[in-house]
Amino acid sequence: MLISLAAGFATFAHAASNVTKSNTTTGVQTYNAQKLQTIRHMYEQDIRNEGMDNPVVLQQYANTALQNAMQLEQTYFETAQMSCHVGYDVLWNSQDPDYQQDTQFAITDKGLVKVSLAQGGDVYYDLTCNNKNCQVADVILTDQGKSLREHLLKACR
Repeated sequence: MLISLAAGFATFAHAASNVTKSNTTTGVQTYNAQKLQTIRHMYEQDIRNEGMDNPVVLQQYANTALQNAMQLEQTYFETAQMSCHVGYDVLWNSQDPDYQQDTQFAITDKGLVKVSLAQGGDVYYDLTCNNKNCQVADVILTDQGKSLREHLLKACR
């Protein structure tokens, strides 16, 4: 009887472990789907308005920390009459975006959203998500990990 109970408990523990792993996997998949949907919507909006949104589309999708860094850049420009920005449209990795170019969206092993642009290489987005939505926390500008938020915080002070 004791052996039977121990075997039953082991089976239950194994099943519970599988449910936990399944729930974790499902949660990650849900967040990844939310991340992809958020970035797709951001690009669709930018294409629809050809980059003319005010505030810019990235700022609309950004979390508070990135919005604050972007506001710092705007304040710097108003005060110094010069830019501390990276010098190009980060969504399109270009000074003169082609809004009709092909784009592909994927999730990297690190959980970033990778946007592959037909005419501009890749752009990576770090997003934070809750049960309702995702927001852009940062844009990774280079393969070496250069951060838009960190750039603005350093260059625009």
